[in-house]
Amino acid sequence: MTIGGSPANPDATIDMAMDERLEKIEMKLGLAEDMLDELNKTVYRQQRQIERMQHEMTNLRQQIQTAMPADQRNPNDEIPPHY
Repeated sequence: MTIGGSPANPDATIDMAMDERLEKIEMKLGLAEDMLDELNKTVYRQQRQIERMQHEMTNLRQQIQTAMPADQRNPNDEIPPHY
């Protein structure tokens, strides 16, 4: 029931508006938490991948060092590719 064009119980209208705002905030918070969890998982996976790649690089460096002769070749002794 309205009196003079305003709601009969303005407190109820305010409470409903507050409840709607609170519900929207809770939904946004839930979505933000889900996104944060996904980002954390992505960062964790990427860190693991970086660590694996660093390990592979270390292994490749060791393989190169092992494959190179003890006396380093002089680039001046090599034949240019156009000969």
